Amino acid sequence: MAVYTTLAAHELAALIGEYDVGTIVSAKGIAEGVSNSNWLIETSEARFILTMYEQRMEVAELPFFLHLLDHLAAKGSPVPRTIHDRAGAPCRMVGGKAVALIEFLPGVSVDLPSPAQARAVGEALAGLHRNSADFVGERRNALSLGAWRELFDSCGADGLASIDPLLPTIVQRELAFMEAHWPSHLPRSIIHADLFPDNVLLLGDRVSGLIDFYFACRDITAYDLAVTHSAWCFERDGTFRAEVAAALIAGYGQLSAEETAALPVLARGAAMRFMATRAYDWLNTPADALVTRKDPMDFARRLAFYQQAGMAAFPGIAA
Repeated sequence: MAVYTTLAAHELAALIGEYDVGTIVSAKGIAEGVSNSNWLIETSEARFILTMYEQRMEVAELPFFLHLLDHLAAKGSPVPRTIHDRAGAPCRMVGGKAVALIEFLPGVSVDLPSPAQARAVGEALAGLHRNSADFVGERRNALSLGAWRELFDSCGADGLASIDPLLPTIVQRELAFMEAHWPSHLPRSIIHADLFPDNVLLLGDRVSGLIDFYFACRDITAYDLAVTHSAWCFERDGTFRAEVAAALIAGYGQLSAEETAALPVLARGAAMRFMATRAYDWLNTPADALVTRKDPMDFARRLAFYQQAGMAAFPGIAA
């Protein structure tokens, strides 16, 4: 989440007035993240999240995300419902950009999850995959293997080197490996594809909300577990947290033998995906944007761990 576009108080009030949610009391920009503009909206009746869609998404794809939220919420997954306006539309256009109002869910995001919290996240992720099995929407992964090379190429070798002198070499070697070894034959489903700790709300050890579905797509199911593993199982300094990894995997449950064997490569792919988008954002985020840039080298270090650890990165799982 972030704020790239400024809306005046009267613009926000007029927009919220199109929904049957009471009158606006306050609106606060949310600085975390890098993709869309977001505000925490409080009305006379409740709290909501207002999102304006800025980049990495075609407006034509927005119904996929919003209908997916409503489908998963109806199935019992802890996700926010889309608030439809008085005409029944799930989104509106403001200044040429799409906006949507989303249910606010209680809970807090944690920086360093406990094993119990990681287990609950694994269970919630497995539930998401089950509950989306009959969802009829389709969306390809716009940030799959081919897109990683495009993003890195757009950064250029000099741009990558300005982040870290070793980054161009790391990228080229790993891209070649990925293009030769990516396990495209594995089972697919709807995946979240971005389940970082700041996209999970917790009340104690219970998951109260899975949020920010704007990278969701149909792709390799086990890749979603690998993405979550790469996001949840490391200290701030990059130290691997084996007990958290074991709990996450135990919470998720059974994988096939093929999925299990592919996890090390899938995790390396997850690290490359976030290196690519973070490197691009590091070089292209406007200086005046209300947003915190994220260091792509965090995932270069996780990539190095996965390269060395192999199956040892997934403790407790049957090899």
